[in-house]
Amino acid sequence: MDLILFKATSIKIRQILTDFFTKGQDRSIKIKKNILASFVIKGLSIAISLVLVPLTINYVNPTQYGIWLTLSSIVAWLSFFDIGLGNGLRNKFAQALAKEKFKLARIYVSTTYAILSIIITVILILFFYINSFLDWSKILNTPASMASELSVLSLLVAIFFCFQLVLKLITTIIIANQQPWEASFINLIGSIVSLTVIFILTKTTVGNLIYLAIAIGLTPCLVLIIFSYFLFRTTYKSFIPSLKLVNFKYAKNLLKTGGSFFIIQIGTIVLFQTDNILISQIFGPQEVTTFNIAYKLFLTLLMLFEIIMAPLWSAFTEAYEKNDMRWINDVFTKTKKYWLYFVFATIALLTISPIIFKLWIGESVHIPMSLSFVMSIFILGNSWMMIHCSLLNGIGKIRLQVYIYVVTIFVNIPLAYLLGKSIGLVGIILSNLLIYFIMGVVLSIQSKKIIYRSATGLWNK
Repeated sequence: MDLILFKATSIKIRQILTDFFTKGQDRSIKIKKNILASFVIKGLSIAISLVLVPLTINYVNPTQYGIWLTLSSIVAWLSFFDIGLGNGLRNKFAQALAKEKFKLARIYVSTTYAILSIIITVILILFFYINSFLDWSKILNTPASMASELSVLSLLVAIFFCFQLVLKLITTIIIANQQPWEASFINLIGSIVSLTVIFILTKTTVGNLIYLAIAIGLTPCLVLIIFSYFLFRTTYKSFIPSLKLVNFKYAKNLLKTGGSFFIIQIGTIVLFQTDNILISQIFGPQEVTTFNIAYKLFLTLLMLFEIIMAPLWSAFTEAYEKNDMRWINDVFTKTKKYWLYFVFATIALLTISPIIFKLWIGESVHIPMSLSFVMSIFILGNSWMMIHCSLLNGIGKIRLQVYIYVVTIFVNIPLAYLLGKSIGLVGIILSNLLIYFIMGVVLSIQSKKIIYRSATGLWNK
């Protein structure tokens, strides 16, 4: 009797799962399949990222790891020179596909690759010249004896970062085609290769920041080159970049959308990438490690939530182009319900975080509970913003975000500095949290107005 009941239950569960992934609108089915595949891939990526932290710290040391993180944050400012082209391509490519204008999509791809390649060439030439005049030991608050090593390190990080700006366009195209799991798979392979190389380094060399830069920077570039070649010869053959199709008059369309994203991108970098720099200057490089370990733990939850959100940006773009507001409303409402589960998961992770830190990092780095608490709230705010930004970015209603991020550019650094000086490491993330709270309230109102077609003026731009 029990065996019969078990078989009946198994059949029913299988049928429910089959219906879930095969019934509904094509757009919804695609999203569900992407989420399932992404959960598996992202789960592996999270596991690798967690293993990579203690492995890297043991290869160098907490202070050197903090130097590496801070330098990476500074070089990340070079993404300014993307000038929003990546996000502009994402929206324009998705719009062209929705209207079945495949040649136009290829023109956008070709033009974006050309413009960004020109930009990074100029950037690297300028950086190579300027770098010789920079004293990185003072910038990173390290001993003067490290100046020469840090100069070479900064150049390597800049080169790899700039190459990835161009090479990652293939993942932008994949995501715009509503296949984010494929982009996640490419990133996973890059992480596996980097982990393997660093593991080999721990067994064959003494801790060296230059070797670390090559392991973490060069390997993803090689993986992206291989996948770009393969995908542009197969799945995305119709969109392979061509010099003949480069048309700079389409740059205006890319930059019209991308320009606003560019300002948002600047605000995002100021909001996040300045944290490591401020911490290094106020507290020293080792505290950068403390801060980032706490962030990486709670980031694992955010990455899982991002799996649900990742397919929605381009799906919202397609639905809005086809005036399918009912579908947008239904999906948007569901994502806010999922966010409540995310809240409970975050509270659970906060509760057991001291145990996890001890098992994960050991005694090499101490993470204060106060930092974990503020970090958990920050992650909740980040995920809430993610829901609304996926909708607003997908449909191009981002003017309000632009204005908010402009204010952020001028407010965050002095606010984080004052709070950091007055209440310690927690103050740095508290600054980000206060800004995110204001943004979350404003964008929640805007999203509601747009869905219910009551948005006017700035709310509808």
